[in-house]
Amino acid sequence: MASSSTSPRMIELAAKISSSVAELQSLLSAQGLPSPSFDEDSPESLPASAAKLQDVVLDATAELHELLLEPMSAVFRFSAISNLVSIDAICRFGIADMIPAGGQISFAEIAEKTPLDEALVRRLLRHSMAMRILREPEPGMVAHTKISKFLTLPYINAWVRVGAADGWPASARMVDAMEKWPSSESPNETGFCLANNTTKSIYEILAEDPERAMRFGASMKSFDHFPGWAIAQVPKLYDWASLGDARVVDVGGSQGHVAIEVAKSFEGLTFLVQDMEMFVKDAQAPEELAGRVEFMAHEIFAPQPVAADVYFFRLIFHNWGDKKALEILRAQIPALKPGAIILIQDGIMPEPGHMPLWRERDMRAVDMNMGCFFNSRERHMDEWKSLLAKADERFVLKRVIEPERSLLAFLEVVWDAPSAKS
Repeated sequence: MASSSTSPRMIELAAKISSSVAELQSLLSAQGLPSPSFDEDSPESLPASAAKLQDVVLDATAELHELLLEPMSAVFRFSAISNLVSIDAICRFGIADMIPAGGQISFAEIAEKTPLDEALVRRLLRHSMAMRILREPEPGMVAHTKISKFLTLPYINAWVRVGAADGWPASARMVDAMEKWPSSESPNETGFCLANNTTKSIYEILAEDPERAMRFGASMKSFDHFPGWAIAQVPKLYDWASLGDARVVDVGGSQGHVAIEVAKSFEGLTFLVQDMEMFVKDAQAPEELAGRVEFMAHEIFAPQPVAADVYFFRLIFHNWGDKKALEILRAQIPALKPGAIILIQDGIMPEPGHMPLWRERDMRAVDMNMGCFFNSRERHMDEWKSLLAKADERFVLKRVIEPERSLLAFLEVVWDAPSAKS
């Protein structure tokens, strides 16, 4: 969009960047914190007090960068899936783990520890270095940046491997799936299915392949690094104390990691974690939470057999299209009493300009991933309202809580609110 100002847009952006960076540096200096760098021991994130400045600088620098790119360069950059090749190689061959902390290793030494020859190692790693992943402190030597050091985390390694082995091929076939099955919401009519030449859903494929399932499961912890996704943040992002002494059913809660985290902070709450038998059969709560966090095998589409005050769904509905999401909601109805709360923690797709663009891009990328793997999506607010209304008019959306900087929101839904007041 052309600027209405008489000043050229790139001048405006440069001024904004300059003033905001100066303000950011003053804030960090006042708190005795280091300036951001690519050093391997540099802090992963900026302090919360710097969030708004970070948003301004990241959006402005991205806009300035993209403003100066020629169209072909912009398209090439945004469509360059080849970037994943060197990152996958670093993770697949454990190259990041070969580099000593604070030290360095040669291309030749890496080649000796992998199936790759030295020329190929150099080719792959210099490609990654152009993205500031790894660095070459002296000719022929490899050292960490803070980005490559991040790849030494096992679950980040698993996330990259899932992206390369599963996400990349599935994404490449997503538009093919759209053409073959227009408007489909079926989990066995996806880019993932075409890439794997199967009529089975990803759920069925993972159930048959323990190694693949373990890698996929391990990669999920990587989302703790997205704002609002970390399990440790769940007790802080919603007013759990307002529930009082309540019984909470954590529907699809796996091995109870979230229930345990919330129960530690709110003594009035007791949790029943429901999930498939394979997830809950060996699950245990810590000794200090015995009797307050319990487990039950239950299929998410089966009628809810347990009466409770709250039914909590964390990152459940974004795995399913509307047809299956409606089944999940309606399955709760047999157990609901007037005033019962359906508490949903999930994404709400932003309208343009609602959040900083760099964060919006992350959220829209997650949305694309949900499509290629599950044939599902992140929903806009009007889509959430429509889903609840279609499920049953007695599902009343009481309020929506969107914590600042979180990519996840809380939808607080009350069952038959008028009856609860009478």
